[in-house]
Amino acid sequence: PKRWRDAPAPAQVGKRILTGVFKENVTLADAGKLTQVMHWAYGTGWGTALGILQATIAAPPVPAGAAFGAGVWGMSYAQLVPMGIYEPPWKYPAKELALDLSYHVVYGVAAAATLDRISPAR
Repeated sequence: PKRWRDAPAPAQVGKRILTGVFKENVTLADAGKLTQVMHWAYGTGWGTALGILQATIAAPPVPAGAAFGAGVWGMSYAQLVPMGIYEPPWKYPAKELALDLSYHVVYGVAAAATLDRISPAR
């Protein structure tokens, strides 16, 4: 990207955390690495929440994972719209929203199925 507002959302959030909380200097050249780190950290954090949830609530992994992924997608708007990084969802084309939602549903199903498979209770 040529400027921070054109960088992917995970990089923008990471920059805000690093500069605001840790007083670190972050350059635009760091955007690619920051995108990867933040995206993986966000997904891992939500995956941990799913693992805790799955350990306490017995639900089939595919529907539970799909619902969970959709919830993660919704939370991204709940967090990024107030930060000024995303527009409200109704300002995006339906096709774009559907594609983004599908990625998150696949993530949720894959995470839930994996956790179900590796669960010691299985």
